[in-house]
Amino acid sequence: MHASNSRSLNSRSGVSTQVRPFVSWAGSKRRLLPQILPHVPRQFNRYIEPFVGAGSLFLELAPHVALLNDACIPLVQTWRTIGQNPVGVYKEAIRRPLEKTAYYAARAERGGSDFEQAGRFIYLNKGAFNGLYRVNLNGEFNVPWGAPRSGYICDQENLLGIGRLISRPGVQITSGDFSDSLSCAASGDVVFVDPPYVTSHNNNGFIEYNEKIFSWEDQVRLSVAVREAVDRGAIVLVTNAYHEQIIALYPRFKQVIMERASTLAAAKEKRGRTSELLLIGRPV
Repeated sequence: MHASNSRSLNSRSGVSTQVRPFVSWAGSKRRLLPQILPHVPRQFNRYIEPFVGAGSLFLELAPHVALLNDACIPLVQTWRTIGQNPVGVYKEAIRRPLEKTAYYAARAERGGSDFEQAGRFIYLNKGAFNGLYRVNLNGEFNVPWGAPRSGYICDQENLLGIGRLISRPGVQITSGDFSDSLSCAASGDVVFVDPPYVTSHNNNGFIEYNEKIFSWEDQVRLSVAVREAVDRGAIVLVTNAYHEQIIALYPRFKQVIMERASTLAAAKEKRGRTSELLLIGRPV
């Protein structure tokens, strides 16, 4: 049995829970936290996140015992390196100006030490269009310059705070398929599942559009793994597109409709309110 976690205890742990994500990750749930947090139990055993991304909910809860996973290896390596050398990562991230020429020069760089690669990852994320992460057939990052409005890259105190959280003995960070971390979920655990998806095609070509980023086969595979985790006694919160085909994959799950402002559209006139789905599975 894992040590018990609670939000009240974590807030008195001596580690600041005011830390913020260090990357601007597409699909981040930071703005939806007020709608998600009421459904997270106050006490649980282990926190598991199979698609950690920017880790907004993890950083908010600051659990002592957690399993964080993502399929994006450079992202996971950056998380790990912040836990080991946050100051080195910070210095590398801010050593270049956040402008177009420097961005493309950094994008062309290869190799380096762990902290150099992690710092470069954060720098490129801040300069990339919409905070996207995309690679070409050779595995090389190729997102174009995004002309950010601010020159802000990262904050040393924030990275130090994140480093303290993830260097705890009970926090494990892995890179692999979501099924590996979901299979670890046991009775009393809380699992937050936030797979890649888009909401702009909720009513037209949903499967075809999302197939490019997360296949329907993966959606089905995920739903099976989630239901198995609930059967083992875990509480699982799943965010996804608000679509009838997604709802059908999670029978008997509580459905909560979340609303937020859409920000991914390039043209302001195409932005508006969008609905997303929070599915909550609890053991019987």
